Amino acid sequence: MSIESVKAHFHEVGREQHIMEFESSSATVETAAETIGVIPARIAKTLSFYGEGEAAILVVAAGDTKVDNKKFRSEFGFKPKMLSPEEVLKQTGHAVGGVCPFGLANDLEVYLDISMKRFDTLFPACGSSNSAIELTCAELEQYSGGKAWVDVCKNWE
Repeated sequence: MSIESVKAHFHEVGREQHIMEFESSSATVETAAETIGVIPARIAKTLSFYGEGEAAILVVAAGDTKVDNKKFRSEFGFKPKMLSPEEVLKQTGHAVGGVCPFGLANDLEVYLDISMKRFDTLFPACGSSNSAIELTCAELEQYSGGKAWVDVCKNWE
């Protein structure tokens, strides 16, 4: 999977050529921001959590946020517990450092945190630790198949 599945995903909508691949790492919010030349908050990080039952859920949020346990529990009805790196790869098809809501190995529910709405464009990863694409919030919602906008993060207001 990884970047090849993301390229195939964006090929379907004519956006494959907009994927940026870097010579340096973009695996963390900080390195991605430095590599792209933007503030860390504009990096759209994809967080993966155990959902109810076997399926995982993904929450995409601005790079300067942290998940608020109380807000998360109120929104989803259970305590947030992040997937292990092995489970992230199994559920998404992407290794930690390249996790994104595109070209997924499984049909996972994707939620978008409102912390991203303060920016015209954001930069989510594209399945590898050295890739990204610039998208508007509307494009991120469209291409990720985002189920809903949620308010589950803190430290950004």
